[in-house]
Amino acid sequence: MSTILVKNAQIITMNAQEEIVRGDLYIENDRITKVGGDLGFMADKVIDATNKTVIPGFIQTHLHLCQTLFRGQADDLELMDWLQKKIWPLEAAHDEESSYYSAMLGLGELIQSGTTTIVDMETVNHTDAAFQAMAESGMRCLAGKVMMDTGDDLPDLLRENTAKSIQKSVDLLEKWHQFDNGRIQYAFCPRFVVSCTEELLIEVRDLSKYYQVKVHTHASENRGEIQIVEEKRGMRNVVYLDHIGLANENLILAHCVWLDDEEKRIIKERGIKMSHCPGSNLKLASGIADVPDLLKAEANVSLGADGAPCNNNLDMFNEMRLASLIQKPKHGPTSMDARTVFRMATIGGAKAVGLDHEIGSIEVGKKADLAILDLVNFHTYPSFDLDPIARIVYSATRADVVTTIINGKVVMENRDTKTIDKDSVLYEANKSIARLLKRIPSIVKI
Repeated sequence: MSTILVKNAQIITMNAQEEIVRGDLYIENDRITKVGGDLGFMADKVIDATNKTVIPGFIQTHLHLCQTLFRGQADDLELMDWLQKKIWPLEAAHDEESSYYSAMLGLGELIQSGTTTIVDMETVNHTDAAFQAMAESGMRCLAGKVMMDTGDDLPDLLRENTAKSIQKSVDLLEKWHQFDNGRIQYAFCPRFVVSCTEELLIEVRDLSKYYQVKVHTHASENRGEIQIVEEKRGMRNVVYLDHIGLANENLILAHCVWLDDEEKRIIKERGIKMSHCPGSNLKLASGIADVPDLLKAEANVSLGADGAPCNNNLDMFNEMRLASLIQKPKHGPTSMDARTVFRMATIGGAKAVGLDHEIGSIEVGKKADLAILDLVNFHTYPSFDLDPIARIVYSATRADVVTTIINGKVVMENRDTKTIDKDSVLYEANKSIARLLKRIPSIVKI
């Protein structure tokens, strides 16, 4: 048995009472076994957290690790141009090595910014390499291969045969689902209605039920996308997904910027989980999702950064701050207060992935997924008589994360990543994107 003692910390638990306590935290193997008080225990590893703050690890519910290499390659475009002119050609150019290092680059950034669980959508090809990176990094992941079997504007290398897309997905599920005692889980990932036939979506619906796994897709991110769906399927995104039986508690929808009242009702009544990605939605000029209205209806809304080329960082601190600020001019200063968005980033994300009994808060019996912050700095002071959660949401940055623990393992300590070789990944990332950019003209025809 391995043990870790975190001493003398301020602990933001995010338990049902949202208690904030001071004292020690004890971890045995992958579980939290004691919270608070002066424990005085012996441990294999002791972390002195005096003047530091321990929080539940962030849970990001929409990411594309396959796109991390494309950071800066697709700036200042709207969604469909961004996809068709830049992202799809780059994804089609991926090889096994570039997929691996794209994932590693993103995983390193996530660990350094205190994220401990992700919901990831990969690209069509070479997904096994990305799963290998997830396995090595120690990150807790819900991930899957993207599925696309229709679309006139798709590069040939991304347009799949329906049966082969399904079979490749099932093969990956059977290899990676429940890896490392459930640290990695599989989700079926049809990209969006625009690029998926009804045959594929119905098969995903049935396979999700058979394997009891999540479905992760995009919906209603952009008005142009909604227009295409209405022209092809005769109804709006969420209404269509409900029509074919995909709208249920196992569905995670990214974005949902442009919803009508019927779609909001469906999301609430069917228990659909929504991932709000404010940074991406702003950068692609997609719009601002009506999150306050959804939260008022008690819908489950969590947070994600989306991909590096439509956000340029994978930083939950950035997403929390944006999620709060962008709603205030329209809905009022208290509409998205700090505790609401911090909840979305932690226990709300845990509920979205169906793991709130295991992660999302610091409680005895839960998995030891947490981040330690050093908030003793110019930009976070004064600290006297402040709500610690508001201090984190409005003032802290990812540079304040000093240690990250996932599944009871220290994956970063004093800003040094333990499971990812930073220098090697940065070097190989540059090599990989240079190779992909040279490859695009010869292999991609749109």
